[in-house]
Amino acid sequence: MMIIAIEGIDGAGKNTLTTQLHDQLTAAGKTVTRLGFPNYGATLFADLADDALHGRLGDTADSAWAMALLFALDRRDSSGALASAVDSHDVVLLDRYVASNVAYTLARTMDSTIIGWLEELEFGRFELPRPQLTVYLEAPVELAAQRAAGREVADAARTRDRYERDADLQSRTAAAYRQLADAQFGGPWIKVAAQESTADSARKVLAAVAEMNR
Repeated sequence: MMIIAIEGIDGAGKNTLTTQLHDQLTAAGKTVTRLGFPNYGATLFADLADDALHGRLGDTADSAWAMALLFALDRRDSSGALASAVDSHDVVLLDRYVASNVAYTLARTMDSTIIGWLEELEFGRFELPRPQLTVYLEAPVELAAQRAAGREVADAARTRDRYERDADLQSRTAAAYRQLADAQFGGPWIKVAAQESTADSARKVLAAVAEMNR
């Protein structure tokens, strides 16, 4: 069993890479499933976070700590589905996980105590499993912003939220992700460049997985 978390700022291409990995691992004979966070439509906390980020929950989104707690509670309420996925598949791919919460909250607060707090809350008190590998999809902020805006144009229902519209926050979050990757937060990390083809990025991830399983 292996949990692989795919991380990166909004518009980095996480969903595309997750899909490519799913297809290649399945073709290699592995049983694979995927989950995404926030788990919109599946937990109350994810939907409350969505409401907050779109201005439908008063000033809740003004508090980085409150938003971090909502995202963490979303994962806690998804822990049964995650455990079931882990028990029944060789590989579980996660489009965002605990590191996402840490990176965005660290970027908002610039308070390094958030790292230990969220690590203890999610991996400790909530007993979420640590990923065997975290992939940081490193994307220039301008490229990621163009992709996020393009999604909004293509799908009128897919309006960008408060975090996605904030270019300065995205830049600080990218820096926070690099800090977490360098510190190997929560377990082993690798970095792949978003400018590469998705197939090349997937090959690098699969090579890292193969090396870990030797």
